[in-house]
Amino acid sequence: MIIYTNPGNPFGLKLLICAKFAKKEVQVKTVSINDAEIKDMKHLPILQLPSGVQLFSTDVAAKYLLQGETPVIQRDEWLEWSTTRLAPALAHNMAVGSRQDANAKPILNSLVKFLDDCLSKNTFLTGEKLTSADISVWSLLAPDGTLKGAQNIDNLLRWYRAIKVMPEVTAALEQLPLAELSFASLQHSNKFGGLHHIVLDPEIIDFEGQVLKDTSDNIAATVQKEEIQAAKDLFVPVVEREVVEEKIVLPKAGQKNNLITSALPYVNNVPHLGNIIGCVLSADIFARYSRLCGYNTLFICGTDEYGTATETKALAEKLTPKQICDKYFEIHNSIYRWFGIGFDYFGRTTTAEQTQIVQEMFIELYNGGFIETRAVDQLLCQKCDRYLADRFVEGTCPHPGCGYEDARGDQCDACGKLVNAIELIRPRCKVCNTSPIIRQSSQFFLDLPKIEPKLKEWVDRAENGWTNNARVITRAWLKEGLKSRCITRDLKWGIPVPLEGYEDKVFYVWFDAPIGYMSITSRYSKEWKQWWQPEQDKKIDLFQFMAKDNVPFHSVMFPATLLGIDKGHTLVSHIMATEYLNYEDGKFSKSRGIGVFGNDAYDTGIPADVWRFYLASARPEGQDSSFSWNDLAARNNSELLKNVGNFVNRALVFCEKYFDQTVPPMVLNEDDFTLLALINRELRGYVNQMERARLRDGIRHLLQVSRYGNQYMQSEEPWVLVKGTDDQKARAGTVIGLCVNFACLIATLLFPFMPSTARNLYAQLNIKSGHINPDKPQMRILIPSGHKIAKPVVLFNKIEQTKIDELKKKYGGVQQPAATEQKAVGKGGNKLFNSLAEAQKAVDEQAAKVRKVKSTGADKSVWQPEVNILLELKKQLQTLSQPRTSGSLSALSGSDATAAAQPPKSDPDAVKTLEAEIAAQGEKVRTLKGSGAEKAVWQPEVAVLLGLKEKLAKLTGGAPAAAASAGGKKKNKK
Repeated sequence: MIIYTNPGNPFGLKLLICAKFAKKEVQVKTVSINDAEIKDMKHLPILQLPSGVQLFSTDVAAKYLLQGETPVIQRDEWLEWSTTRLAPALAHNMAVGSRQDANAKPILNSLVKFLDDCLSKNTFLTGEKLTSADISVWSLLAPDGTLKGAQNIDNLLRWYRAIKVMPEVTAALEQLPLAELSFASLQHSNKFGGLHHIVLDPEIIDFEGQVLKDTSDNIAATVQKEEIQAAKDLFVPVVEREVVEEKIVLPKAGQKNNLITSALPYVNNVPHLGNIIGCVLSADIFARYSRLCGYNTLFICGTDEYGTATETKALAEKLTPKQICDKYFEIHNSIYRWFGIGFDYFGRTTTAEQTQIVQEMFIELYNGGFIETRAVDQLLCQKCDRYLADRFVEGTCPHPGCGYEDARGDQCDACGKLVNAIELIRPRCKVCNTSPIIRQSSQFFLDLPKIEPKLKEWVDRAENGWTNNARVITRAWLKEGLKSRCITRDLKWGIPVPLEGYEDKVFYVWFDAPIGYMSITSRYSKEWKQWWQPEQDKKIDLFQFMAKDNVPFHSVMFPATLLGIDKGHTLVSHIMATEYLNYEDGKFSKSRGIGVFGNDAYDTGIPADVWRFYLASARPEGQDSSFSWNDLAARNNSELLKNVGNFVNRALVFCEKYFDQTVPPMVLNEDDFTLLALINRELRGYVNQMERARLRDGIRHLLQVSRYGNQYMQSEEPWVLVKGTDDQKARAGTVIGLCVNFACLIATLLFPFMPSTARNLYAQLNIKSGHINPDKPQMRILIPSGHKIAKPVVLFNKIEQTKIDELKKKYGGVQQPAATEQKAVGKGGNKLFNSLAEAQKAVDEQAAKVRKVKSTGADKSVWQPEVNILLELKKQLQTLSQPRTSGSLSALSGSDATAAAQPPKSDPDAVKTLEAEIAAQGEKVRTLKGSGAEKAVWQPEVAVLLGLKEKLAKLTGGAPAAAASAGGKKKNKK
């Protein structure tokens, strides 16, 4: 076996120590993440097995090396705790400069105290015997400085020293010495720059003491002389930038022109918080930042209004598609206005301009030879006199072993597999419930294979500006090979095909919707082509914000259309794709009243700016995240009220009370310039993150500025100085003058996230606005001595726990815990039937119930429990249908019954090997799915995992589900 690791990586030490305890011969190879020897692996360390299989999860590798450990559950929980909680907290806490996170210290205090408490009860983490859990935690604490200044951790130190002197550990340290270990090495261990992409969870803090002494002085000690000199040189009055408000924004030669779009929200629903942060709010924050930097910026969006979903909604609400679009366009528009979304223009796709541009682009593709005509089998409902789109047909799933009777025309909810509507068994029209017939219909296809070479060449050039999930998803599509895609449908609601004989067909929504960006821009200005077909001297950077499910349309489909036309259209340079935002670890559901939707936010009484700040701070940038009422209150009360609001209000009130609202003279000393150098680090970090639309990290840097301000006031105590000698009063004036300037900087950094709050603060400072110099992000004198400020007022109000409890209950809906589903199944699914006919009748009745519930248009969360009951009933029916040689199990007696229930004996070594394979394959599946890859990429790996579990089940004599935990995700109860 081989351990591939980069120099100083504590996770590499973890694997080596595990191997020593397992008495396995391993070779340690020191490599870099870009080393050809490790091929496409993107994480270090890696454990390569003799078979060539590479395990990149150190937890899986540890369990593979030390098989047979007990207790398994506690060990697994500690392994997950060390990897997902302790390691990120240590990495953030031990970083310096802009990478340091002030939230890390209290979180790490809590984690270390938790460790010490647990070790006060046992010799080791899981009991009286050392396991891989101890090795994992010990390796993370081994690098120098992790427990610097620690106090009152006698149990932890006893445990640490006992492990350090073990022969296996000392042998490992001879190969990987302690002195070389460093958390800085993690920056080079993966493509994400270490663990800094992992956002620390403030809810971990459940201990308010101080185990690790504050090391703020160490941060100041890292400031270099060059940084201090730069702070001195640049702390001069800022040069005001002349801002010309233009009625129509058009690109300009020699300037940075940012065209910003948000994925067009579909018009048939009310957007929830996840929808809002996933596209329009993220785009708005970035657009405001872009304007602060003086970039020539245009931000456009609108509602996507054509397609089957609109027709479905119209049927459900007994309105015409046009009426549905008008109704929900106004709902969307009003919601976004309340949230302060500052579109330059918010339009819609049901316009004459959209029809004209879409039809013209189709004709150009058609004349260029990029359109194919094919005969397609479709389902025709003779009663409704219409071809049925996928969402209008249901039937029995055609996939072997499934047979679910309510599969949709595009996917089966029972087995999760994709479905071709014409392959459904016993299909039925969702509108009238009659059986459709198959008819051939001629449709147009975009010839993507013909455009693919040019598309690949463009992706190679453009993808560096995309988020990681956008790159992964796009590469998965290209790796699989593009196929021609149908771009027309036999529907009524859509843009007609402009060819003779095809007037009854419309364009499929995926083809016409992205063109909406152009048509909406054309409604904004007649000179719209300057943005979308620019002259050579006007470079356009196109930023498109969306959730990850929209990526293929923006990275493959729409660019392919534009490349096929080949008329110099603007192509996306920055795809900013988020993961998904859940609601309190569940899903938003309008029908069940679960979650906050756009029109609910106003009713909560919480200001729009607080919503904006919280959603940006919880933005699912690298992985799915969850909205939490407690987290919302904590961030408002701690980060906004106690941190930002407290500092700004103290500074301005002090200026008003002791200096007659006038900024006093400032004479800075070396400590002040050191502070300015630290502020400059945060300002540079803010700009670096915001340029890449990493909004969460932008917030982290601006909060650190106010933390430095609070620390500065506390250490300098101007309320004491102002009562002292003349020199002390002058020093108090310098402190307050600097703090007023910091408050002005905070207002500017806060503006993209909280525009109303920033304007309020600008008004208190008695200035119009601020701006950012992205080329030289350095602190300057923003408010000079002698400037008179206005009356200070409080910026933020506390959100009380009683209010949170009230809102939790109001928007919690009719929650159905897991026990409810089991109880529901018990009413029918676990019923004992006396005959096959009785079981068949129960299945038929439940299937009819499912169809009825789904036909109402109810949310999936409403009908899924009924589907679960149906699937359980079908299992029982299948069991009753199978022939039996010696009666049912209940008919057996005594030793015969016992023997029948006993699983066959299995080879323990074979079981362990198979369990390790399942764990490795499960980790591979989770990684692929977590990367945002297409289903076509990870589904085959899921099939491999299920096959391994089936094999294990046969080997142990258990049900396949019994093996699920070997590859599934363990819930962390620590």
